[in-house]
Amino acid sequence: MDHQKEEKLAIVLDVRYLTDSVFVIRFDKEGLAFKAGQYVKLGTLEHKERREYSIYSPVKAAYIEVLVQLVDEASFSYRLSKLLPGDKLLVTGPYGNFTLEDTYQNDKNIFVAAGTGISPFHSMVLSDLLLDYTILHGVRYLKEGYERSVYHESRYIQCTSGEQGSEFHGRVTDYLRKYEPDATAHYYLCGNSAMIDEVFNILKSAGVSINNIHAEIYF
Repeated sequence: MDHQKEEKLAIVLDVRYLTDSVFVIRFDKEGLAFKAGQYVKLGTLEHKERREYSIYSPVKAAYIEVLVQLVDEASFSYRLSKLLPGDKLLVTGPYGNFTLEDTYQNDKNIFVAAGTGISPFHSMVLSDLLLDYTILHGVRYLKEGYERSVYHESRYIQCTSGEQGSEFHGRVTDYLRKYEPDATAHYYLCGNSAMIDEVFNILKSAGVSINNIHAEIYF
């Protein structure tokens, strides 16, 4: 990680809730150029704590957005949830190599996300409208599609473990076990470490080269 990047002051433009516990913070870009799939570190003026969030917005937008899961009242996410338009954020970045540069032009890309791990894929899809992709999004409930309308309906597969009515009832790992993975595709995994480990093993068993598996872990 590059510790030499300058921390910048950004102004919050908007905070919108997608569910009761997941929200999007939009703040001014302040000249920050990034690649879809990268992340930034955020901080507030009142606390020393800094947290990493994948960028949710497209690269050409005049602002930056991040997708945040509210944890509890003692968490950094709770402080972010209390921000209002006009408030200030400390921003450092961008960081990370979880990008599509080497694959997207000619290859099929399968995005496997758990919960708010869909954030970098939202940025990737909106940043390149010609992208060949399929999203497997593992959540508990239907409402956790997180603005799924931006994806083409044939390219977004919601896997819900807590209720029926989605494209697939079960976890993303159940989906990958039921439907043989395409061994020629590139797989991008973003979510908790347990999900990523399980998906990685499923893909390897299906003959997917480890060179075609790319991961960003949320702890």
